[in-house]
Amino acid sequence: MNWYRQEEKVSAVEALSRAQKIAYAPMAFQAARLLCKFGILHDIEQSGQSGRTLSEISEATEISEYGADVLLSMGLSIGLVYKTDNRFVITKTGYFLMNDEMTRVNMAFTHDVCYQAMFHLEEAIKEGRPAGLKEFGDWENLYQGLTQLPERALNSWYDFDHFYSDGAFPKALPLVFADRPKTLFDVGGNTGKWSLACARYDEQVQISILDLPGQLERARKNIHEAGFSDRVKGVEIDLLDPNQLFPGQADAIWMSQFLDCFAPEEIVSILTRATAAMGEDSHLYIMETLWDQQEYEAASYSLNATSLYFTALANGNSRMYSEEQLVALIHQAGLEVVQQTNGLGFCHTLLKCRLARQNSLDLDI
Repeated sequence: MNWYRQEEKVSAVEALSRAQKIAYAPMAFQAARLLCKFGILHDIEQSGQSGRTLSEISEATEISEYGADVLLSMGLSIGLVYKTDNRFVITKTGYFLMNDEMTRVNMAFTHDVCYQAMFHLEEAIKEGRPAGLKEFGDWENLYQGLTQLPERALNSWYDFDHFYSDGAFPKALPLVFADRPKTLFDVGGNTGKWSLACARYDEQVQISILDLPGQLERARKNIHEAGFSDRVKGVEIDLLDPNQLFPGQADAIWMSQFLDCFAPEEIVSILTRATAAMGEDSHLYIMETLWDQQEYEAASYSLNATSLYFTALANGNSRMYSEEQLVALIHQAGLEVVQQTNGLGFCHTLLKCRLARQNSLDLDI
């Protein structure tokens, strides 16, 4: 669903208030993060509806009254707590900020991976390169140096990546294996989580993970420890190099949260090379979080924010695509979508594609 087709009807006063919230958004974010990190929201939550005084909070958290006071003042303004009879009480928003796993993952990713890089967003847009990547290292794109990120940033990156894909995998597996593929290419397989899920789901399938050497090193370790080295192999490939072809042919080709890592022309190049690895009965499965196919506005908001991570940090030229954008690129590569399944996991869409031959689309929304 496209949430942004027309301007919302709000008063001038409310519109001005929203503008101020945007202007001070970095301060609000950091205050909210520290209210969680310092245990202030947790302490207030424990008090229930009776609430906590400032001095009680300071004593319980070992944060000075001054420090707790300025954070809680911002907490009042952004709706995390309210105050009655000089006692602070947690709100529903404060509860979810502290307890919701998705929110925790998103905040850690924003702070540990994206926050400093966003200072270079202007430069990234003007120059068409991930200017914020300099905060971590001297690479052309994040993926070249992903495994060399500081431990906290790397863990937050993987938590973010896996949180969304893991929820969709169980629903995607029966869709992919409905045709009983004997061979499968896991393109951009990262740590090998999807390949391991496939190996456990089907005892016969032979899997090749196609990825950069750094990512394959971790994937091979995980596969070996899981005991699937006989059926899951790693193939080193730089998919940005148009001269590097897929290794042979496969019944199924899987791309999950992968194509959003590339610019449109790079996507067409990758998909065109995928078609060379497909037979008439092969299928390509693309699982993506399409920002215009979300049931809730908060999901579209989050995905459009994530696009800025790609701009400033990951590669400087990709984004979270809309359905219209991605399907157009699929067609350019000589493929057609034969089945679309929305609502997998938190916010994923699975597109089942084949070599183009006729117009056929089965929507399963």
